[in-house]
Amino acid sequence: MLERGDHLYTSALTVGEILVKPMSPAAREATREVEQSYLELFRGRAINVLPFDIASAPHYARIRRDHSINPPDAIQLACAAAVGIDLFLTNDERLSRKQVPEIKFITSLARSPI
Repeated sequence: MLERGDHLYTSALTVGEILVKPMSPAAREATREVEQSYLELFRGRAINVLPFDIASAPHYARIRRDHSINPPDAIQLACAAAVGIDLFLTNDERLSRKQVPEIKFITSLARSPI
């Protein structure tokens, strides 16, 4: 994707979720190194981290009108909608059937064109 010049985005929620395991109380020193390597990856230029902020909030509210979309998924979609993401990839097949006007395509990773 990077070789094609695609821009990769995720939300700060993703970063937090990825850090749960390495930051757990049982984390060893090696796991703290993993934590730092994840943070370096997300601070780098390859992935743009989107905030859940005031610009995302109205999108979140509209998305949450569909009560079948849980709050974390709605946050992810709202962050993407706020910046007009073209292609939103998900591992959740159920979520891939949803439509958000500001996002051109929502599809599962398994069915993605990449």
